[in-house]
This record gives sequence, structure tokens and C-alpha cells, in this order.
Amino acid sequence: MEEKIKVGISACLLGEKVRYDGGHKLDHYLRDTMGRFVEWVPVCPEVECGLPVPREAMRLVGSAASPRLVTTRTGADYTRQMREWTAGRLDRLEKEGLCGFVFKSGSPSSGMRGVKVYGGSGRPSNSGIGIFAAAFMQRFPLVPVEDEGRLHDPSLRENFIERVFVLRRWKQFSSGNGSAGRLVDFHTRHKMLVMSHSPRHYSALGKLVAQAGKDRRENLHVEYQVLLMDGLRLLATAKKHVNVMHHMMGYFKKQLTPAEKREMLDVIEEYRNGLVPLIVPIVLLRHYVRKYDEPYLKRQYYLDPHPAELMLRNHV
Repeated sequence: MEEKIKVGISACLLGEKVRYDGGHKLDHYLRDTMGRFVEWVPVCPEVECGLPVPREAMRLVGSAASPRLVTTRTGADYTRQMREWTAGRLDRLEKEGLCGFVFKSGSPSSGMRGVKVYGGSGRPSNSGIGIFAAAFMQRFPLVPVEDEGRLHDPSLRENFIERVFVLRRWKQFSSGNGSAGRLVDFHTRHKMLVMSHSPRHYSALGKLVAQAGKDRRENLHVEYQVLLMDGLRLLATAKKHVNVMHHMMGYFKKQLTPAEKREMLDVIEEYRNGLVPLIVPIVLLRHYVRKYDEPYLKRQYYLDPHPAELMLRNHV
């Protein structure tokens, strides 16, 4: 890759000693593996808003809809300080052009879901969102986000990273002249990828692209990006992958020998039954695409949505 993708991250996940107890929560996969392709933009809301290390632990108090950030022992309220800092930090992050963000799970400032909120009863509900994380997601609703805990799930990890790469390609497209022809090309190359997530969004995006060149470029691009990122949030299941691979086989069914067709169908069925990971039928598909020089499929990002070194499809 000619340039790394900018992705935000909770600083403690990179090994920075910024947590309340002076420690960190280093995630080796994020720092060492994904970091080969990503330029991490570290953020620690609590330290950056002016709190020391170490510091008194904090928690969310009140309602999940409008929580306060309060220290656990002395009850000091840092809600206003955090919100004021957050507003300025989001302005600066907008200039970074982030293509994703990895939050620290459970954090009262950075947890993106399931954060404990202590109400009047004293018993917490796991219904909160960290103050900074909530503001980030509201400000940048199309930017892929996850927390490091959920990224241990292979399907969620693959989905998140795939969306990061798609958003980077969209930003590259948007930075150009945005002509109707370039939009058609972008859409064409992502067709099978979108289909593997949501046939419904695949169809809706096709109808949008059919309107390209009809003097509504700016609105069309906004609608397209919203639909694209919304569709890709849906997990690509084995059933949807099988449908896409059968669809792709149709492009060179006349070239495949009976033995090759049987081999391809058998490998796809083994994947459907959970006997082999997705990478196995994908590698075979890529082989036949190269062998028969199928031009349409050679352009499909579905076959290479992210760097092979991340080995994301080896586990799904």
C-alpha cells in the first residue's frame, strides 16, 4: 500500500500507560498486525481533557441517555470538562480523515456499548455509552467503529476491517472529480462485496448508480455513501457468501471443465458446511479467474478486500 489508513484508537490499546491506575491494555494484534497497514491516531479522553495519571477511577452515573462522568470515591463530576474537551477534539479528528475507530470496551469515556451506568438504585445497567465515544459516533455516523473486545470475534474483526478499507477507497474516489463514470467504476468493483453483506443494499445501490450523470451528483454521492456503509454493517454470512460465489461462477461457466466445475462446487459446499474457512473457495475462485482471464471478476474487491497478511478470511 502506498499510504497507511488513518484509524483512531484508544491510546491504552497501543500500550500507552494512560489508564487510571497507571497501566495500559496493549492489544498486540492491533498494534503489531493491523498496525502494519494502519496509521493509528491515539486518543485518551481522560488524560487529554486534563486528568492526571494515575487518577481516581470514574464511572457513568444517572441515565443512559444523559449520563454524568463521576469519580467513584469522592464523587467529583467531570462531565462538563469532558464534553467541552470532546467538542474541540472532534473538530481536530475531522481534519485527520479517519476511516475507523477502535474504542476501549467498558470505558466511561470511550466504551461504545454496554458501559455500566449507575442509577438511583445503586445497581448498574449495562446500557451506557462512553461520553467521548457517543459524541464521536454522533459526529461521524458513517465511520466504522468497534471495541477491542468485539474484535476478538473473527467475523466482527473481518467486517470492521473490510469497512475501513472500503471507506478509504470511497474517500479516494470522493477526492477526485466524482464523475458518473468513476462512480460506476467504483460501484462495479464493489458489487460482489456488497452482495455478500446485503442483497437488498446491492439492489438499492444499483438503482442509485443508474441515476449517475443526471445533474444530482452531490446528493447522489451522499445517498450512495450512506447506503454503502449501512449495508456493509450487516455481517456477511456463509449463506450469503455461497450465493455470491455461485453467482461469480456464472461468469465463466462455459470455460470451466466439468471436473473444474465439480471441484469448485464441492469446495463451496465444504465451506457452507463449516469444514473449511472462506479463504479456501476464494483462493480456488481466484485461480480460475486468472486461468480464464475473466475481466469482470478480476476487478472485484470481493476476492481481495484487504491485505492477505491480515489473514481475516482464514478464520471465517
